[in-house]
Amino acid sequence: MLDRQRTGTILTLALPIIGGMVSQNVLNLVDTAMVGTLGPAALAAVGMGSFANFMAMAFIMGLSAGVQAISARRLGEGRQSETASPLNSGLLIALVVAVPWSLLLFRFADRLYPLLVDDPEVVALGVPYFRARLVGMTAIGMNFAFRGFWNGISQSRRYLQTLVIMHVCNVILNWLLIFGHLGLPALGATGAGIGTTFATYIGTGIYIGLAIRHARGLGFLRSFVDRSTVTSMVKLSVPAGLQSFFFAAGMTAFFWIIGRIGTPELAASNVLIQLLLVAILPGVGFGLAAASLVGQALGRGDRDDAERWGWNVSALAMLLVGGGALVGLFFPDLLLRLFLHDESTISLARFPLRLLGATMALETLGSVLLNALLGAGASRLVMRVSIGMQWILFLPVAYVLGPVMGFGMSAVWSAQVAYRSLQAVVFALVWKSRAWMDLQV
Repeated sequence: MLDRQRTGTILTLALPIIGGMVSQNVLNLVDTAMVGTLGPAALAAVGMGSFANFMAMAFIMGLSAGVQAISARRLGEGRQSETASPLNSGLLIALVVAVPWSLLLFRFADRLYPLLVDDPEVVALGVPYFRARLVGMTAIGMNFAFRGFWNGISQSRRYLQTLVIMHVCNVILNWLLIFGHLGLPALGATGAGIGTTFATYIGTGIYIGLAIRHARGLGFLRSFVDRSTVTSMVKLSVPAGLQSFFFAAGMTAFFWIIGRIGTPELAASNVLIQLLLVAILPGVGFGLAAASLVGQALGRGDRDDAERWGWNVSALAMLLVGGGALVGLFFPDLLLRLFLHDESTISLARFPLRLLGATMALETLGSVLLNALLGAGASRLVMRVSIGMQWILFLPVAYVLGPVMGFGMSAVWSAQVAYRSLQAVVFALVWKSRAWMDLQV
């Protein structure tokens, strides 16, 4: 049962995470609005470039799940001096993997990006933007490791502090570099990529300073090679990374399918994705809170409490996030006209946005339980469900409905909403089964 005390515990942990995530995507919308003034081609280029970058770094992002699950479990077990050991391992893995991978992708970006979209104008704008974002891959990997650590030990306010500063810097830098203010060159879409990368490294510097100040007693930078921790990190992070990679690749494939329908549809879908992220990330924030609470309860050996936390967080998140998303259902134009200025493009986006608003509560349930399962160490199960639902079910259906049968953008987005809703039901059944309780991390 969700009482006042448990609600307070959830909100204390979740609100800083949600605040950071909402600030991130509100500022992403500001970036989208800035780039949108440059025209549909620039907007499509940045949208596709962002998802290409997301796909490229998705495997490294899996470090966050591993760091959070192990840190939360160690805290619950009372092993204070080892709590930051997974963070140390995560930072080292991020450095070793991200540097050569980003250099390789940077070298071949002009060959890879055109595989995603065939509009020459979009390609010309998108390749330099993509390369600018790739330079920040190492910092992003480290930042995700820090995020998992702070959330895992219930100090999510550190994450919020850093993210807000980082994204304010991002907006300022983008304003300077996109439009060429204060004597700087006007770099357009490329300026947006450079600004985001600089802001990411600023965030990494802040995270390191906070960890030196507040986490030395928990083992930060004490030891980088602990065999049992590294083994656990690989065991949890590789499936989580693969799930993130295939999800990102699937979203990129989704954009590719939309691009086959038309460039206006691609521009409209970019705005829809940004609005979707603003709506869904509070649910992800609640999910990260659930992951910490579940992991700590399992560390204490209290399985029933772990299960209750999953349901409690889900109920609160569905009420708050699903209720707020109804704006998209009843007032779609109010949101769309902030970013789109062409009536035909607004018409394309109206029905999908209403559909997203109507089903956001169910989407939120799936987000919370997915992260709760990761917090319990069930990263392999999450990987199988997520990859199977997206690649075996959704993407083939979307391709047939859109480019093959010509039903258009609304049909493809309807398939997207249906698959995400079904996935939420699957995760709910898995959570109810309690099969995740015996996993060791």
